[in-house]
Amino acid sequence: MALADIFTRPATGGIRQVTPTAAYGARPSIAGPGMAALEEWVDGVAVLTKPDRIHWVDGSRSENEALLRGMVDDGTLIKLNPEWRPGSYLARSHPSDVARTEGRTYIASEAEIDAGPTNNWADPAEMRETLTGIFEGAMRGRTMYVVPFSMGAVGGPLSHIGVQITDSPYAVASIGIMTRVGTDVLREIATGAAWVKTIHSVGAPLAPGQADVAWPCNDEKYIVHFPETLEVWSFGSGYGGNAILAKKCFALRIASVIGRDEGWLAEHMLLIRVISPEGKAYHVAAAFPSACGKTNLAMLRPTIPGWRVETLGDDIAWLRPGEDGRLWAINPEAGFFGVAPGTGESTNVTAVETLWGNTIFTNVALRADGDVWWEGLTDTPPAELTDWEGNPWTPAMGRPAAHPNSRFTVSAGQCPQIAPDWDAPEGVPLDAILFGGRRATNVPLVVEATDWTHGVFLGSNISSERTAAAEGTVGELRRDPFAMLPFCGYNMADYFGHWLSVGQKLRFDRAPRIFQVNWFRKGADGRFLWPGFGDNARVIDWIIRRVEGAVPAVDSPVGRLPRTEDLNLDGIHVPQQDLDELFAVDPALWLSETDLTEQFYSTFEGRVPAPLYAELAALRYRLRRAQG
Repeated sequence: MALADIFTRPATGGIRQVTPTAAYGARPSIAGPGMAALEEWVDGVAVLTKPDRIHWVDGSRSENEALLRGMVDDGTLIKLNPEWRPGSYLARSHPSDVARTEGRTYIASEAEIDAGPTNNWADPAEMRETLTGIFEGAMRGRTMYVVPFSMGAVGGPLSHIGVQITDSPYAVASIGIMTRVGTDVLREIATGAAWVKTIHSVGAPLAPGQADVAWPCNDEKYIVHFPETLEVWSFGSGYGGNAILAKKCFALRIASVIGRDEGWLAEHMLLIRVISPEGKAYHVAAAFPSACGKTNLAMLRPTIPGWRVETLGDDIAWLRPGEDGRLWAINPEAGFFGVAPGTGESTNVTAVETLWGNTIFTNVALRADGDVWWEGLTDTPPAELTDWEGNPWTPAMGRPAAHPNSRFTVSAGQCPQIAPDWDAPEGVPLDAILFGGRRATNVPLVVEATDWTHGVFLGSNISSERTAAAEGTVGELRRDPFAMLPFCGYNMADYFGHWLSVGQKLRFDRAPRIFQVNWFRKGADGRFLWPGFGDNARVIDWIIRRVEGAVPAVDSPVGRLPRTEDLNLDGIHVPQQDLDELFAVDPALWLSETDLTEQFYSTFEGRVPAPLYAELAALRYRLRRAQG
């Protein structure tokens, strides 16, 4: 049965919910002033986009199963062999629609300065006129889905809710994994809860009798955020981050604006609980750019006996100062949307075990037995595969079988080391915050900030090699402050200032300690100096002992460093020469780096907070003294 047959067409001239088949629930019968406003908005979008059908998503299992069956019949999904991967599917996107379209992502703030130089600004009035034009009739021939969702537990004190309108069943199924979807959210709206409006269309209307394609999209793409009205409009792309608007668009860009106004932080951070051999729990949040090991750390299996890690979240954390002077965090998502390549038994066995079933894969390779494969899943690729574009593939072809940014979407609850209270509404109190990127030189394995302001300075200067998760040249060094460059919904200099102001709300003895880490430093011969993966727990071990005040640190011009003898290296061999190089600070190279920092700060035209310029001046002073 195709998707077009699942829903009954409305009567001529109608735009409201029509009587559905037995597989689907009727239009919600929930009443309240909030529902009236929601229905008016939905009807207005329908008048503009002219869908053939409207379906209010209730989040039920039967609804999801029917949706998946319809996508298989329409060719959007390939059902994987249930013997190997039960309840799982493969999607192949259009080759032009494989990553976040950062060049077409806009912040339409009333004042251009509020978007800042790191965002693409658009005049909101002009952009609304443009969007109205391209959305006119954009859903013709398709079903318009109304998806109520919650980021965080429904009704939780740190949670926020939204509604996405979309004509993509792939987006609906993905939102159902990544958020809490259902009528409970509508009840919150009905009683007056604030909600964020998000609208998405693949931009591929169908004429009467026109056959659809497996992955509809449009060469013209827009992802537009309106921070003053808390809206997101996305057009032309069906790819995850551009279509699952609850994720980067809402949970980071819009939520960062809400957090600025309400006094909290929306961050591109993993969240874990680290449990010592003595059974004491510590909570760590960490910010890394995409494809730089964030999922691996979120699902870390320590190589040090006695240590355990429980996963709380792998990508986004919302941080709020508590009345107790601590910083509390939740993972607002309900699933993982991870990069597949590089995820394997030798790098992240937890992630592999999480993907046993009930997973939507996008742009990975297909095995002859109906299972999936990607580079890094196993050391040796299968002899024959169907690549991510549907073409025959063998290892001799010398090209990847899976797209470098291929993805998996899976419920967080399937993770074998998920924390029992991972979705607790009140969240967890943070003990440490880590910032990191992919740097072959300069940045030591781990540096401790001297205080909160110095930690904000470190976060503001994170840089990393560009990855396949974003448009641009792979390998090019890009600045990515706080790993938020593509995701901050307002002027990033003001964002730095907001971090400083949040720190002022915390008790100095209860604020999380801030560290910078770099698993990727290389030696002169080009090899990685640190083994990484499970051995990163050895750095976490030192960080926790610093939090406890159990070990001293060595002052350096760039921050506090470990004594190499204080690193737990039992069971691994890291030569002393490599350890020395991992923590080497070259004053001349770092002085050059400070010039790049000043150049970066200057792009904000005087809005970078004075305390960060003071930190820059102090760093230069210490480096010059170290130079002699």
